[in-house]
Amino acid sequence: VQLQASGGGLVQPGGSLRLSCAASGGTSRSYIMGWFRQAPGKEREFVAAGDWRGFSSYYAESVRGRFTISRDNAKNTVYLQMNSLKPEDTAVYYCAAKSSAHYSDSVGQYDYWGQGTQVTVSS
Repeated sequence: VQLQASGGGLVQPGGSLRLSCAASGGTSRSYIMGWFRQAPGKEREFVAAGDWRGFSSYYAESVRGRFTISRDNAKNTVYLQMNSLKPEDTAVYYCAAKSSAHYSDSVGQYDYWGQGTQVTVSS
């Protein structure tokens, strides 16, 4: 399974970005797709997760109401729409896939990782 994240960039506080994660190489519709982020000097942390089918979703408290995870099954792509961005959202964002159908916010539970995409929120 290969995951390709894109869409990061520099944005002003209050702005928006949409990250994309294109999956290839045999992802199953039972997989859980997640977004994590890692700021300099900090551990990687959970941001959001969802499934390909009914698309239940889960969010970290710090982003709930501002970020939305969605998917396009035809394109095998998962998105993270980020609104009302804050400087503390600055981090490298990673998409990940979990091959069992149970939600988790734990880094160690995800089996596949994409390369990161940098998000910088600054005026």
